[in-house]
Amino acid sequence: MDVGKTFRFTALVLLCSLITAYLAFSSPGQSGAPRAEFKQTSRDFGRIKQGEVVSHEFTFRNAGNSVLVVKNVSTSCGCAAALVSRKEIPPGGEGKIKVTFDSRGYAGKVIKYVYLESNDPENPRQELTITAEVETGPAPRIELEPYNLDLGLVLAGESSEAIIKVKNSGQLELVFDIDNPGFTFMVGNRVISFPYKVPAGREIMLRALLPVREGRTGAQREYLLIKSNDPARPSLSVFISRYVITRDELRRLFEKYGKELGIK
Repeated sequence: MDVGKTFRFTALVLLCSLITAYLAFSSPGQSGAPRAEFKQTSRDFGRIKQGEVVSHEFTFRNAGNSVLVVKNVSTSCGCAAALVSRKEIPPGGEGKIKVTFDSRGYAGKVIKYVYLESNDPENPRQELTITAEVETGPAPRIELEPYNLDLGLVLAGESSEAIIKVKNSGQLELVFDIDNPGFTFMVGNRVISFPYKVPAGREIMLRALLPVREGRTGAQREYLLIKSNDPARPSLSVFISRYVITRDELRRLFEKYGKELGIK
């Protein structure tokens, strides 16, 4: 018998056994590790009416060999709420996440996400999906252009004007309101008051005359908060920026850059 060969063979078998035991011990899916396993990770509610509230329970089990601890359950927006049945699930045990979606203010295809954070070493943050097609009846629909407007340089003491297109692309009359003290609003050459109405399928060019901010120069940012009877977008904001300079500052700019710009 070759003692050397026998020794080497025995050592090789022992080494393989040690490697196998190490991998079995260190593998997350084996002893000592929890594992969150969902029956389904998505739910399609199909067609629902705007304003309808729908719910669904996602069921999961702990397919691991130690206690599964739910650290947090969150959603991608405030329109969806998620509650977990319990925070600690023993091996083989089940848990449920109840998701509720409020479709008020939504229209068309909607996709929202729910996140489960746990001590599962393989999937510490798992994603669930809910979808729905929100149907709306006849309604007004407000469209604005632009949402951000830069008026550039403005002389101190002089008024400035922003022009915004307001369109009603819906089937019913649009009624909107803007409450900005100091602003004057016009359509054409006529000063208007609120609430203002726009018939279905029509648009207006809204002129917003910005107030003069006495003693204030430099970058200025104003915004218009527009509230309407559009059920999908009841509140919208338009941001208006301008840079106010004094006449002395403007004169110095011309002196410094006039020649380069070809201005005499």
